[in-house]
Amino acid sequence: QVHLVESGGGLVQAGASLRLSCAASGSALNNRAVAWFRRGPGKDDEFVAFITWAGGDIRYAESVTGRFTISRDNAKNTVYLQMNSLKPEDTALYFCASGNYFSIQKHEYDYWGQGTQVTVSS
Repeated sequence: QVHLVESGGGLVQAGASLRLSCAASGSALNNRAVAWFRRGPGKDDEFVAFITWAGGDIRYAESVTGRFTISRDNAKNTVYLQMNSLKPEDTALYFCASGNYFSIQKHEYDYWGQGTQVTVSS
């Protein structure tokens, strides 16, 4: 069973940067894709970014394109989300999720963590 743990969130001012990490147990992400989702105040889960096992297919939501970068270090069983030029509307609980194919729907993924909070002040 895949177990994912997110970290790296915090309280920052608009324009700042954060790097989120998604750590997996053992080799649980072997041959699996990972996506980031977020849940803002009063909002549904929103797709953020996606990366395949070898990094050959990367996708971003329009709202974060050019500001966020997803990457992974498979030797460390970890996926990252580098977030630059943060905006107040980026405030949300950020989740990572693993699956076998690309989807912007969270329910299509098999496993996810408990999330890490990102709060951006103006």
